[in-house]
Amino acid sequence: MTQAPQQSNTNSKPGTAGLDAKGLMASLRRWALELGFSQIGVADIDLHSAEAGLLAWLEAGFHGSMHYMQSHGLKRARPAELVPGTLRVLSLRMDYLPRDSGADWQAVEWQRLADPQRAQISLYARGRDYHKVLRARLQQLATRLSEAVGPFGYRVFTDSAPVLEVELASRSGIGWRGKHTLTLHRDVGSMFFLGEIYIDLPLPLSKPVTAHCGQCSACLEACPTGAIVAPYRVDARRCVSYLTIEHEGAIPLELRPLIGNRLYGCDDCQLICPWNKFAQKAQLADFDARPAMAGGDLLTYWSWSEEQFLRQTEGSAMRRIGHGRWQRNLAVVSGNALRQREWPALRAVLLAQRAQAGELLAEHLDWALAQSAEVATTENAAPSATAAG
Repeated sequence: MTQAPQQSNTNSKPGTAGLDAKGLMASLRRWALELGFSQIGVADIDLHSAEAGLLAWLEAGFHGSMHYMQSHGLKRARPAELVPGTLRVLSLRMDYLPRDSGADWQAVEWQRLADPQRAQISLYARGRDYHKVLRARLQQLATRLSEAVGPFGYRVFTDSAPVLEVELASRSGIGWRGKHTLTLHRDVGSMFFLGEIYIDLPLPLSKPVTAHCGQCSACLEACPTGAIVAPYRVDARRCVSYLTIEHEGAIPLELRPLIGNRLYGCDDCQLICPWNKFAQKAQLADFDARPAMAGGDLLTYWSWSEEQFLRQTEGSAMRRIGHGRWQRNLAVVSGNALRQREWPALRAVLLAQRAQAGELLAEHLDWALAQSAEVATTENAAPSATAAG
């Protein structure tokens, strides 16, 4: 990440004395749109009201094995401690719904989730890694700002440091925190990424928007593993996104059947959200789905060696889980597929993988193969039960 020299005395900066804040914000909005962002706002750095909730979440252990969240402690809620000299935070939104998405994209995704023959990859991960896309463009925006006002202290973030991005987005007018804990806006839903630039310029604050979840509890009810344990509270240890991406070890037995065909990530709480009927398509080709990622062919995914996996996921957010976790996830999805139908070709692939698997993968493969056995046992028992009746 790029960090310019931090300066604590903003009045001494070239170009900031008598700063035309209104004109500068208009320029920032124009530059942001040119760079592919859809919205920009300015948040204050006083997040003390969010500290109690953050501490309670950590103390409950809801962060799972993401120990870095606990080690950073309250620095997440104290921007000026993370980047000394910070006075404001620019919060930006970038839409990621693939450009070829139809008006019925939510229905299409539900249909894919119901298909045991496919492996479902979360919408945001089917294109280029958003970390790379946003980070480069946030840097370009910061460079344009420095050209306008002179050198200033800043640092860009894209889901890559102890930043309370949803809290900052809520305070900057990007949207409100939905009950699923993601940022929501009534005009665009939640299918967007967030990025931040910590700055030491005293720009005028944006006006927050009001919340509009009302009595709706659709996201809580739709969560396949019950990870949204209460409105605005997610237990990551049960979240499919955490289990398939962040979690390194064995996926808990009781949660495997609930994962269904979700290979990487989970979109259910967003698919069910009524506000996402207004979701906006991406402006950038970067988020167009790669054919291999949109196809969801289980047998094709199993055929990838580690070298092929790295080649197929080059420039993708999925590469970070590595081939080992990729195959672990495939085993869970395969077991859930075999529970629903006979699939000799898939079973043969699992048996072949079992012969060369390490301990973690072998345990998941054994579980998957056992699901196939359960189907066979049930089907073989059915005729005699009918005859007895």
